[in-house]
Amino acid sequence: MSSAITEHADGLPQPQRNLAILTIALGLVMAVIDGSIANVALPTIAKALDASPAFSVWIVNGYQLAITISLLPLASLGEIIGYRRVYLAGLVLFTVASLFCALAHTLPLLTVARIIQGFGAAGILSVNSALVRFTYPHALLGRGIGINALVVAVSAAVGPTVASFILSVGTWPYLFAINVPLGIVTLAFGLRYLPHTMPAVHAFDWQSAALSAVTFGLGIAAIDSAGHGEALFFCLTEFAIAAIAGFLLVRRQRHLPSPLLPIDLLRIPIFALSIGTSIASFCGQMLAFVAMPFYLENHFGYSAVQIGLLITPWPIAVACAAPLAGRLVERYPAGLLGGIGLLLFALGLGALALLPATATPFDLIWRMALAGAGFGLFQTPNNRTMIAAAPRERSGGASGMLGTARLLGQTTGAALVALLLGRYPTDGTRISLMVGVGFALAGAALSTFRLSSTGSRGAEQVRVHEGQRLKGE
Repeated sequence: MSSAITEHADGLPQPQRNLAILTIALGLVMAVIDGSIANVALPTIAKALDASPAFSVWIVNGYQLAITISLLPLASLGEIIGYRRVYLAGLVLFTVASLFCALAHTLPLLTVARIIQGFGAAGILSVNSALVRFTYPHALLGRGIGINALVVAVSAAVGPTVASFILSVGTWPYLFAINVPLGIVTLAFGLRYLPHTMPAVHAFDWQSAALSAVTFGLGIAAIDSAGHGEALFFCLTEFAIAAIAGFLLVRRQRHLPSPLLPIDLLRIPIFALSIGTSIASFCGQMLAFVAMPFYLENHFGYSAVQIGLLITPWPIAVACAAPLAGRLVERYPAGLLGGIGLLLFALGLGALALLPATATPFDLIWRMALAGAGFGLFQTPNNRTMIAAAPRERSGGASGMLGTARLLGQTTGAALVALLLGRYPTDGTRISLMVGVGFALAGAALSTFRLSSTGSRGAEQVRVHEGQRLKGE
């Protein structure tokens, strides 16, 4: 294995590089789409399995919770045994669990299968960015991250559309059965083309993994509970337990050379600012994604099919902007590109919130495209900065934090929409979009702060950090 690493120390040769990125993209498509695909089918599944709507929600929650509690531990495991092994193991587990989902005939069985599927998805999502770093040479890393960002953004946006199409031609088990042949093909590609990486020498920290699971699992559950109006005592209890576990986790990580919660990377200013930018931006994005269907239906009377078509310019704009941003970040500072992108994103959300009652479809389309283009311009440079700022052997920690920041932002955004819709039934959707503008502007400010941490100073910070880490070992 070490010889393979020496031979391809700065990325993979062609055509292996393209086939490796195709493998990573296919896994991402399955994992991200399955995060939203069940939402559309939830009423159909509940009716088919004769289950209550309240219990059927666990088809979605179980999947998300499994990803939440295992993302950072699996990223850390990837550093120890190799990112390739974690990715392929997650892919196998995801594919097998998808088959069980398709065959499940009761809601409890389907829920268990979805939880297992979530752990498989976490294996894919936790190390995909680390694999991209070892797939592309450093000079072209922005392009690889751009493709990754494009796949994630478009997959998240088109998930409901894909679900609607599958349900229009088949029954709900096909939502999961389609993953089986796709998973087998992706596994065959992965075994042959994914890069090998040098394993770390430290052991896996089981205590930190448990504390991380409690911290992020209960923390995100508490945010979701608050958004959905659960009892105050219940929400506060969840927050308190998560806070205590988080305190113990951080205290344990402070003196470890390769911590599971990468607080060593958070000491690098440009990395910490990129994490904050990511959380704020994804919170703004999810505020828009969740509120938009209700907004278009309640204020303008569009049908579900029309809403799907009107939202389509958003992912198309992301698809155009993300690869372009991947090339631009090789020439211009990520802080500048991210700031401009999030300003455009904020303008798009603000323009949507201020739509007149007589708005035409074109009025909606260009606003959607502006928001999507801004988000696509931000995401690639931001992700590239996070991955490149970490030492190569800490790529797993950076990849895990990238996914955790996205999940935390999305969960917070969704909870805020639920809270605002409950408090303001008439104007809650419009208010949600304006709150999204606030988060986008906060992300733009954080992004521009990185301009003082780029270039030689940022590289020097990484070198100093790595030297301190090696000295500690």
